[in-house]
Amino acid sequence: MRRAVALAMLLAVPAGLGASAPAPVAGAVHHRVLPLQGGRNFRDLGGYRTSDGRTVKWGLLYRSGQMHDLTPADHAYLQRLGIRTVCDFRDTRERAGEPTLWPAGRKPKALSDDYALDMSGMMLPGDPSTWTHEQVVTAMTATYPKLLDQFRGQYARMFAELLAGDVPLAFHCTAGKDRTGVAAALLLTALGVPRATIVEDYLLSNQHMAPPPAHPTGFWAKLSPEAARAFAGVDRRYIDAVFAVTDRHPGGTMGYLKDELGLGASQIAKLRALYLTRG
Repeated sequence: MRRAVALAMLLAVPAGLGASAPAPVAGAVHHRVLPLQGGRNFRDLGGYRTSDGRTVKWGLLYRSGQMHDLTPADHAYLQRLGIRTVCDFRDTRERAGEPTLWPAGRKPKALSDDYALDMSGMMLPGDPSTWTHEQVVTAMTATYPKLLDQFRGQYARMFAELLAGDVPLAFHCTAGKDRTGVAAALLLTALGVPRATIVEDYLLSNQHMAPPPAHPTGFWAKLSPEAARAFAGVDRRYIDAVFAVTDRHPGGTMGYLKDELGLGASQIAKLRALYLTRG
């Protein structure tokens, strides 16, 4: 059962960008959700407007779910995008069970940690068949802030790659909504995207995740449809719980980024120079 819940919690630029990342190609067609046959919630973070009127560059920052189901055509598409770095937030067992099968000679730099995802806090009392939607939402809301501590090291490494200009970069977990959703929220915050836009991006996962199995088995078969949706989807209350923690930090969320992820004023300025554009 814990494994099932854990699953629910769930590219061409030259090396060393230096002072600035390339601007989007004029006339290029940009896709919020990448047109992949086997993609899971694979999205471009480009195009979002910041509070100071700049725009996140397309084609450099991607968020996704697991990539095990990518087809040869999908890999060819990603090769054309030039993805250089992949931050895989999944645990050891998730990666072994659904490995990303990159074509020979075309594997990007893949960064991950060996660990066992601890989801014991999600184990509600009683039979799962009795769990209500609101009980699950409450449990998920309580669990989300813990991701900040559990994945601080991996999030810091992602930002280090971005500061080094090792892009295009994709970061992902299994469903591409929880660990990945928090990472995207922190990244967009660092870039100066308004909170309302960040929440909108977070909630897009409800539209673009893989559909649930037609005939669920095991743990999922015991849940009511409402409880299953709360586990498998996203809810604004989940990400609001994360921001409630970072907003309480001295200096607010920007203070949190500085103290917990090493993103001081100079690092924030560099990220914005690399990944934002005017117009």
